[in-house]
Amino acid sequence: MTVFKGYMKILKKNIGLVIIYLVIFFSVAMALQAAASKEHLEDFEKARVDIAVADNDQSTLSHALTDYLKTIHNVSEISSDPSVMQEELFYRNAEYIVQIPKDFYKTCIVQDNPISVTKIPGSYTSFYVDQQINAWLNNVHTHIASGFSQKEAAKAALEQPSSRVSMYQDTETTSETPAYTYYFRYVPYLFLAVLCYSMGYILLAFQKEDIQKRMQASSVSIRRQNLEGLLAMFTIGVGLWLIAVTGAIVMYQKDLLASGVLTYYLLNTFVMMMVSLSLSYLLGLFVKNSNMLNGLSNIISLGMCFLSGVFVPMSVMDKKVLKIAQFLPVYWYEDINETLARYHSVSGNIATDIWKSLGIEVMFALAFVSVILALSKYKRQK
Repeated sequence: MTVFKGYMKILKKNIGLVIIYLVIFFSVAMALQAAASKEHLEDFEKARVDIAVADNDQSTLSHALTDYLKTIHNVSEISSDPSVMQEELFYRNAEYIVQIPKDFYKTCIVQDNPISVTKIPGSYTSFYVDQQINAWLNNVHTHIASGFSQKEAAKAALEQPSSRVSMYQDTETTSETPAYTYYFRYVPYLFLAVLCYSMGYILLAFQKEDIQKRMQASSVSIRRQNLEGLLAMFTIGVGLWLIAVTGAIVMYQKDLLASGVLTYYLLNTFVMMMVSLSLSYLLGLFVKNSNMLNGLSNIISLGMCFLSGVFVPMSVMDKKVLKIAQFLPVYWYEDINETLARYHSVSGNIATDIWKSLGIEVMFALAFVSVILALSKYKRQK
């Protein structure tokens, strides 16, 4: 197992670089997990807007409107002095100012004139508050028209039932993206970066003229040398895959283990590892020195990840960029990852689409292997 041991010795010599990438990867994964844990869609809550009320009427109805707004927003009472209102908006103490006029009942209920408001320009929350105030005014107007007194109408409007919103959840789709989805999204960068560097340094060492002559003069057959090299490559790839999977299990534990799509995540990452392994070996056949290896490794790993939805979610990427990314294997990995993030379990057409994407990844790996064999044969015949 001389060749196998040689691969492992060279990897051990460059283990510091591998550890650096692992630390970076797991640090990013932990940061994403912490951010994702703060986002839950289990409870629906109305947005509370900072509102200032300038009450010039001080009547039963004006107080009722203020009390109503306090139940759904953060309300402060101010004077109707224009300078005070300007300061409230300027310092962002309030996003919305309600100016209740004198003779509020006659002006806004009987004559049906709109209530005067002042808003921060371009604030979308102003439309939200507009609808609520108009709904309250219409409610009071309806009660008074039905014979209720102002006090009774104000009380009835304040006690109107509020809608209860619950998030629909079926047995297949998810209402929120699982935290481990973000972890698996970054796995291609880990595989590409680590394998391109490690395989590149190993092949640089074995491609030295003196080493090649010694290997050709060795009593170990070329076939045996190639098999040991393939075994070493596979061992390195599987080892990295196991580290990534173990890290996911340790970080997400029951959430990941109980997932109905765990098998697809494992299979997808394993196929991506094989693609990265074959691509890194192909890269190693071209590099001539460590500087060239550093440049090409960064271009391939970072470029492919930026274009294929690793660092930027596919949902916000330009469609033209995604069409170009379809010619890259990482795109199909991320396509599967995005699909798995939306489902508890997959079947039917969804499963078919996933298997098609996996098949395309395998075809990329086979294509890289074919190029490797052709290039290796060409170099031997030179």
